[in-house]
Amino acid sequence: MIFKNKWFILFILLLATILSPLDFYIVNLALPSIQQALDASNSELQMIVSFYTCAYAVFQISGGRLGDLYGRKTIFLIGLTGFIGASVLCGVAQSSTVMIVGRIFQGVSGAVMIPQVLAILHTLFDEREKRLVMALYSFTFGIAAALGQYLGALLIEWNLFGLGWRIIFLVNLPVGLLALILACLLLPKPTLSTKEQIDYGGTLLLSLGLMSFIYPLTTLIEHGITIQTLVYLLSSFIFLYGFVQVEKKRKKQAQSVLVDFDVFQFKNLKLGVMISFLYYASGVFYLVFGIYLQKELHWTSMEAGKAIIPFGVGFILMSLSSSVLSKYLKQHILSFGLLVYCLGFALLLWTLYHFHPLLFKLDLFVIGSGMGLTLAAVVRLSLSQIPTAFAGLASGVINCGLQIGSAFGVAAIGSIFFAIATVENYTLAFAAVLIILCVLLIIALFLSRKLVKSLE
Repeated sequence: MIFKNKWFILFILLLATILSPLDFYIVNLALPSIQQALDASNSELQMIVSFYTCAYAVFQISGGRLGDLYGRKTIFLIGLTGFIGASVLCGVAQSSTVMIVGRIFQGVSGAVMIPQVLAILHTLFDEREKRLVMALYSFTFGIAAALGQYLGALLIEWNLFGLGWRIIFLVNLPVGLLALILACLLLPKPTLSTKEQIDYGGTLLLSLGLMSFIYPLTTLIEHGITIQTLVYLLSSFIFLYGFVQVEKKRKKQAQSVLVDFDVFQFKNLKLGVMISFLYYASGVFYLVFGIYLQKELHWTSMEAGKAIIPFGVGFILMSLSSSVLSKYLKQHILSFGLLVYCLGFALLLWTLYHFHPLLFKLDLFVIGSGMGLTLAAVVRLSLSQIPTAFAGLASGVINCGLQIGSAFGVAAIGSIFFAIATVENYTLAFAAVLIILCVLLIIALFLSRKLVKSLE
């Protein structure tokens, strides 16, 4: 029976999986409409994006631990239910504060849900089948990148039921409920492990530390550097220092920890985390790109949504081709991907002042290709030669590096964008962002060469 087939179960899991990355991309083109409807400030727009990615990053490791303790199916269903509820909260929000709270809950729920997907797939499929399964899993994220912004623009233009931008969040309700019902009926029964314990203290300290760091960065353009800003940043240092001390103490007492710092004895993982952070700081690009097209070029949301399609095509093609290319480039595929990614931003910078429609599309294709190549390579090489005992933690640390990099990019680099746009214009502001991203990628490229040497 098809409904009991494990490949149909894969479809259910991927249906739920696509909601999380899709909600990162789909919201970008709706930001101008959300700002007008909710009377949101520029800093609040940044929070709508960055707090989602920050919450998603912070709770990834904890989400995996919850699955170990209470069962993968149970925690998956809780995470999916929470994501649906948070999406509805965003869809009915009447103020920017409620919207930001909803986005935080979306991030937390996604972080609880997503780790269970890989764990369930690991138990369902054998090693031969996992190559195709992982390709489809990566392809899901490529589809989200390719269609997210366009789908958002399409839904806004259609103005279904007169909901306007709200439909981009409320569409998660029918899709999520379908996945939830099917998951309840068909996912394997949960297997429990009482050996694992959740490090609640460590989770709280890490969450407070990261939030205290990201939040003041998003308020710089509105309030500048104030005493409150400095207090937040000092609090962030105190929370993160406390987190490190708590983890070390729990390790000495043979208690479970959120992060076992022994994992950083592997040089390729340390370098991989730094590269991931620098590389994924480019998450700010998707925020400012949509705003630039609509505010400076006066494109409609639909035109802006279609503009991102070449990026998505490049991302998907290179994601699927990376395994083939790696046979020829081997470990140097990471450096190649970063170089292509940086080249794409440099070409787009030139095109801003020498605009040509065909070149504009080519630039975005190159950017997408670079991102697709890099994402596949940085995870694989960072986890290369990591012992099985550290595999789960190392995966969580790399994913944390990616997501925190994205949140930092939106907050810090986004603040620079809005500051310049307020004083000058959106073209100069967008150009400044592209220059900063090129600099970060050049640093990442330098580190990638060190990473390759560490594996030789």
